Amino acid sequence: RVSQPLNRQRCQCTTALLCLTLIKNHVVPQLYTHVHRRACSSLSTPRITTHYTIHPRDKDPRWQDIEMERFADEADVVIVGGGPAGLSAAIRLKQLANQHQKELRVCLVEKASQLGAHTLSGACLEPSALTELFPDWKERGAPLNTPVTDDVFSIFTEKHRIPVPILPGLPMRNHGNYIVRLGNLVRWLGEQAEELGVELYPGYAASEVLFHEDRSVKGIATNDVGIAKDGSPKDVFERGMELHAKVTLFGEGCHGHLAKQLYKQFNLRENCEPQTYAIGLKEVGLDYSNPYLSPFKEFQRWKHHPFVESTLEGGQRIAYGARALNEGGFQSIPKLTFPGGLLIGCSPGFMNVPKIKGTHTAMKSGILAAEALFPKVTAENLDSETAGLHVPEYSDNLKTSSVWKELRSVRNIRPSFHNPLGLYGGMVYTGIFYWILRGKEPWTLKHCGIDANQLKPAKDCTPIEYPKPDGKISFDLLSSVALSGTNHEGDQPPHLTLKDDSVPVARNLAIYDGPEQRFCPAGVYEYVPVETGDGMRLQINAQNCVHCKTCDIKDPSQNINWVVPEGGGGPAYNGM
Repeated sequence: RVSQPLNRQRCQCTTALLCLTLIKNHVVPQLYTHVHRRACSSLSTPRITTHYTIHPRDKDPRWQDIEMERFADEADVVIVGGGPAGLSAAIRLKQLANQHQKELRVCLVEKASQLGAHTLSGACLEPSALTELFPDWKERGAPLNTPVTDDVFSIFTEKHRIPVPILPGLPMRNHGNYIVRLGNLVRWLGEQAEELGVELYPGYAASEVLFHEDRSVKGIATNDVGIAKDGSPKDVFERGMELHAKVTLFGEGCHGHLAKQLYKQFNLRENCEPQTYAIGLKEVGLDYSNPYLSPFKEFQRWKHHPFVESTLEGGQRIAYGARALNEGGFQSIPKLTFPGGLLIGCSPGFMNVPKIKGTHTAMKSGILAAEALFPKVTAENLDSETAGLHVPEYSDNLKTSSVWKELRSVRNIRPSFHNPLGLYGGMVYTGIFYWILRGKEPWTLKHCGIDANQLKPAKDCTPIEYPKPDGKISFDLLSSVALSGTNHEGDQPPHLTLKDDSVPVARNLAIYDGPEQRFCPAGVYEYVPVETGDGMRLQINAQNCVHCKTCDIKDPSQNINWVVPEGGGGPAYNGM
């Protein structure tokens, strides 16, 4: 594993968008689709957003005669998200049901076309939770084939590196772990879940949280399909379906679309620090301040460091992807339980930042959730104060688990880099307070606020000149996106919605010189001249979206709201 000094603008913290190069079996070169109404930005705002979450259909005459009733189905437990956490919870629930000879219907929905298709990680897996779930995982053929044999940790200068020893006990030490393609592990977990009787529904995006009259969670609704780009119903329009449950588990992954709604509905972030976000491989802070910084181009430049380039020389680029990661850690964990539901996995944020590992903690959270809710959901005389079952025992059990102990011990490492000495001050802090005291200092450091608030106006920053890609080690953005396998049904409303269509030009472009055209790792956002030639407008190439959610996180106006597209759309990482 390789570390690097922070960017030339002395961006002080790590962060947000995973760019990896791995095997891809198919390519979808169809890139830019767009289409917006013609308008002069100096006279009026072009209409960009057509999604029903911004423009309600009950006020649209085109929808007046459309049947909007949804079919509803009932399960004991519904799980949103087919990642490590959701699948671990599903597996553990069915293991317990079989062990106690109980009938238990567990349904899991996943927005990707197949399990693992949206899973992206250069994962160095700590197998503790997997071993707890399946002690015989080796005999079962789990795809853990490459044990870690050596660790390298370095500080990069412009052309050289300074080796840093990895002492026993430091979180960067990986002996006993495995290098895995996480998408393959997710698919394998799906096979185990299906054998146990879990109902898996890939290709169905959970678009809406449903509530009982007492405002407890009732379940979820999947997305409607057959809506045209202009927001009108097509002849093939089909309403999504409702899945009701006694308890709904939300394991959507980083910056979950439904979790954002739940935070507001139940005020779950009232007593925690704001979440902050990160990237794997080459870490560039989403809390960076220069709007001219491009995470994708920083990644390309990083590959040309002599220590990295020597490893990549002679190789072939065969895939590309991007993914945001939670980096807030212990102090950013929200309240996890509420009437009718639980938050599990990377959705609330259980990543161990200095380890750059969250899979084992996500899986463990799913296991603990299953063990907490099983006796309640199978009780013959179900006793609940709310229509949706409340399971506070999950949060209690988590706080006495290895997950809580692990995250608490490293809680100050990430925020310690917010100091006048930056990288070096953070390393000194880590050496003193983690290696010696194991995180037992009696204080908890705070983060600097949400990442969206860290950008400075463009007039206060210097544009960054990035070297041109050489086509061998570094590459351009569009040819990279073509290797992500990304595809969406073209004739649907852009799922990258704007709360106010006028904000991008009036604020983001005017003050920050349009940072969304740089922080997006897929070329989704472009500022282009209006057709009349007297202004600029924002163009959203939604079909390129790789679902990393960086835009929702980093937009300085917090005007972008990422919502789910039609189920099955998005990247096809195929084990990347």
